[in-house]
Amino acid sequence: MFNEPVITPDRDPPRARPVLKWAGGKAALIPQFLPHLPSPDHYARYIEPFIGGAALFFYLQPENALLFDLNPHLVELYVTVRDHVDDLIVALKKHHNDHDYFYEVRAQQTEALTPIERAARFIFLNRTCYNGLYRVNRQGKFNVPFGKYKNPTLCDEPGLRAASAALRNASIETADFERLIDVAQRGDFIYFDPPYEPLTPTSSFTSYTNDGFTSQDQARLAELYRALDARGCLLMLSNSSAPLIYTLYQDFHIQPIQARRAINSKAEGRGVVTELLVTNYQHL
Repeated sequence: MFNEPVITPDRDPPRARPVLKWAGGKAALIPQFLPHLPSPDHYARYIEPFIGGAALFFYLQPENALLFDLNPHLVELYVTVRDHVDDLIVALKKHHNDHDYFYEVRAQQTEALTPIERAARFIFLNRTCYNGLYRVNRQGKFNVPFGKYKNPTLCDEPGLRAASAALRNASIETADFERLIDVAQRGDFIYFDPPYEPLTPTSSFTSYTNDGFTSQDQARLAELYRALDARGCLLMLSNSSAPLIYTLYQDFHIQPIQARRAINSKAEGRGVVTELLVTNYQHL
């Protein structure tokens, strides 16, 4: 069993952890990732083009990182955590867990808020909505219902400060994953955690942005993966065990891993499922 390292307050800072609850977040899978991660001395820069909850980034805490995502609200949140954590903590402490208040905040016109207020709103909604989902409608409006939690942690001040410290060495920007064509260099370690290809037509959850993520996007990503492999980058990708993923990455190393699925409208639909970890290297 994987054990977290012992942290001594007078010697080591708190270990940074994800600041968001995130559908498909990888914190619980880190123990299964460890045998497949390249040693830090094999790469000079860490890149993650689908930030999400950034669990692997926070675990590794690389000294040089590039993070980007197509979701501008998520990117703004991480920039705010990095650059304005004190103001964010103050703003977040103004929120409270209440059904009616949740829907008042959810209905806010975010254009009228400051970046710090928007980031605090993002964390508040994430901590109090159903299952920590991030889902938007076709108009790009967050539409997840209230989660009915009795006492959620709305402001984890030590955790936010640890995350801010980890992000200090990271460049963060809003971009599509194809931005990698312009910025990726030989020797970069790139971890892809895209929206998963659904196993069945009814299991899809791709409303991460109002445009969704299609099978055509999966094919576009696989083409980029092959181009970056030829460039000499170290690559690791997570996805579902859908047949399409086996086909798209059949020329690479595919490792099945076991993940616990918690988001399903029916309790019997939750449990351990097989996911895939794809690398273009072995034993580095």
